[in-house]
Amino acid sequence: MFKLEKNIVFVVSLLIVFALIVVGALFPESLDRWTAVMHSAIIRNCGWGYLLSAFLFLVFSVFMAFSKYGNIKLGQDHEKPRFSYFGWFSMLFAAGMGIGLIFWGVAEPMSHYLNPPAYIAEASPEAAKFAMRYSFFHWGIHPWAIYIVMSLSIAYFSFRRGMPPLISSCFFPLLGEKIFGFAGYLIDILAVFATVFGIVTSLGLGAMQINSGLASVLPFEASFASTIAIIAIVTVLFMMSSMTGLDRGIQMLSKANIMLAILILVFMLLVGPTTTTFNVLLSTFADYASSLFTMSLSTNPFRGPEWTQNWTLFYWAWWISWSPFVGLFVASISRGRTIREFILGALLVPTLLTFVWFSVFGGAAFHLELDQGAQIAAAVAQDVSTGLFKLYSFYPLTNVLTLLTVLLLVVFFVTSADSATFVLGMMTSGGQENPPASKKLIWGLTVSTTAAILLFTGGLEGLQRMAIAAAMPFAGIMLLLCLCLLKGLRYEFKQELPKQEGESEGSPGSI
Repeated sequence: MFKLEKNIVFVVSLLIVFALIVVGALFPESLDRWTAVMHSAIIRNCGWGYLLSAFLFLVFSVFMAFSKYGNIKLGQDHEKPRFSYFGWFSMLFAAGMGIGLIFWGVAEPMSHYLNPPAYIAEASPEAAKFAMRYSFFHWGIHPWAIYIVMSLSIAYFSFRRGMPPLISSCFFPLLGEKIFGFAGYLIDILAVFATVFGIVTSLGLGAMQINSGLASVLPFEASFASTIAIIAIVTVLFMMSSMTGLDRGIQMLSKANIMLAILILVFMLLVGPTTTTFNVLLSTFADYASSLFTMSLSTNPFRGPEWTQNWTLFYWAWWISWSPFVGLFVASISRGRTIREFILGALLVPTLLTFVWFSVFGGAAFHLELDQGAQIAAAVAQDVSTGLFKLYSFYPLTNVLTLLTVLLLVVFFVTSADSATFVLGMMTSGGQENPPASKKLIWGLTVSTTAAILLFTGGLEGLQRMAIAAAMPFAGIMLLLCLCLLKGLRYEFKQELPKQEGESEGSPGSI
């Protein structure tokens, strides 16, 4: 039996999530109305805060990478990285992007192309250029900067300073011993809440796309019931994986993910419009780089603010709501790396793969749409989860590609959910690096049930609203994390490192 004093974060956060599940099951229309009102209020009054916060996180990450603190290790000075670069990058990509990138690789450029902001003509060359640029923007360096702030803080205070691997531990420079009381509990409960509703958004999207993919090659019609069946089956799979631990289950699945994703990517690059793909990649990257500052802070208050609210603000809220989960997971796999190595690796490598992915799939979709009248955008407008499979229908080995992608989605689903249950178990077990199997089981079932309830009450919109709501308080917490990390690093740099150097030279301090 759990002791309440040691499991207060677990009990309180679980009760909050259960309360929402019950409300969603008994009063779905009421929950849908409530999330709609809450979403509208947050976007209308606080949307600018998401943009500003994400930009500040990017500036902070770049500063830390090239600052005097860059050579400090996330761990003790003698420690070596626990995982190889390939294993590390595989787990980074699987936890940080995974399902979402496959879902939106075709769907997002096509959605922006048909429904750009009001000041851009629909289905025009300008709309196509805009669509690719903002796809890069939404999935580029900003999301990883958000993750880096969280994971860097946790890794430093946990592995360098010897504190429990919890978000509350990062606030020791500001709160002192209060992190072990009510203030610390509150921070960790908010982290659990944000993690649950961040992960269920991605799992809901993944289940919808698996459903669409299977329906395109097998003799059945995609429905809500089949989506729930998929969630149930994959829940069993990721719970089995979660029992094998970090080194075996998650790492092996992540490596399988990345190899299968690269296989599909290379095939599409070779059989698709290769020249067009490289032209799109180079042109969009130049457009993205030259417009980065403007896009980072533009809310478009005078022309088309609704588009920014529906897309960019949702994404920034989504990444922030994912940050406790991804941050704690990425911290746990990054021990032994220097701050500079960690930031540059996490900021650049996954982003580069993401840009190539959008160029291959988005570029191929535009080639078919503009040159051959393939109507891929119309298919996306009808059902956003079918875009990728509509693209496959114009390529050889359509059914093989579809089934491989469904397999990739399932493995990403399993990896993301496996990682989430691992992290939720750590958060609600006082930072134990090997959380109890019982808690991982409870959180796994809770996450899957929550995804099913939100799909039932509001579909994709319901998932998006909950992600935005969960992210609002956490944006402020992350801004304070930057301050806490700086205070911790400055203290070490000014007080402890000089002392250690003196001790190594045989000073009186070495006695």
